[in-house]
Amino acid sequence: MESIKRYQESTFEDIKHINEFGNEYWEARELQSVLEYTQWRNFVLVINKAKEACENSKNNASDHFADVSKMINLGKGAKKKVNDYRLSRYACYLIVQNGDSRKEIIALGQTYFAIQTRKQELSEIDYNLLPEDEKRFYVRKQTKDGNYSLQKAAKKAGVKNMDQFHNAGYQGLYNEETADDIAKRKNLRYREDILDNMGSTELAANLFRITQAEDKLINEKIKGEKNAKIAHHKVGKIVRKAIKETGGTMPEKLPTPNKSLKELEKEKRKIKIANK
Repeated sequence: MESIKRYQESTFEDIKHINEFGNEYWEARELQSVLEYTQWRNFVLVINKAKEACENSKNNASDHFADVSKMINLGKGAKKKVNDYRLSRYACYLIVQNGDSRKEIIALGQTYFAIQTRKQELSEIDYNLLPEDEKRFYVRKQTKDGNYSLQKAAKKAGVKNMDQFHNAGYQGLYNEETADDIAKRKNLRYREDILDNMGSTELAANLFRITQAEDKLINEKIKGEKNAKIAHHKVGKIVRKAIKETGGTMPEKLPTPNKSLKELEKEKRKIKIANK
């Protein structure tokens, strides 16, 4: 029963990290502890087997096992630099597959990463097969859910003027354009939702901004409306910088779809009624 409880408490999700580009990763030394390997040198043997399996599967091991180093505390102010790895979900899957199967936590890890890796593959395939308008509906729902969570975090931080708070994020992402500026540039009607008039790529950039802003407010325990707005603006600028560094199109340069999601919803309803 204890092993099931540990599994249900998302043992492996608890040690997951998200980098500045929104990509997930695990740290090998943290995974070592969870998988109950007391000696790093023994765990490295498992990692090496996993890297070999990765290469045998025609994948580049360096894409999934990134060499890093970090400082650890030895006590009494002493520190030491140690080697570590940043692992992808696939790397974790290969590690638990090559781990000591006598360990209960290894068996749980094998199940967990096998299921989650497959789910991730399926979700990516399913999404990529969607036409553009369906991608828009899919990401728009995520932004709605994300904004709801972000507003809760902002309210807890002490934000009262939500319009100004959201504008701070838009200004960071859109080179100081406010929501009204974006609406005017898109030639939208008064109070027409700007997010309903974005393509899937632009929506995805905003989703990244929304989720990272929420994490920043919560993880850094930010308090005060001014500080929350500064944090949201900073996150927007970081997302903008990431887009630029990866060679992407700046969000204000992306085309506005011919039809808003509200218009597409009306068309769907008409078709549904006509087919009854």
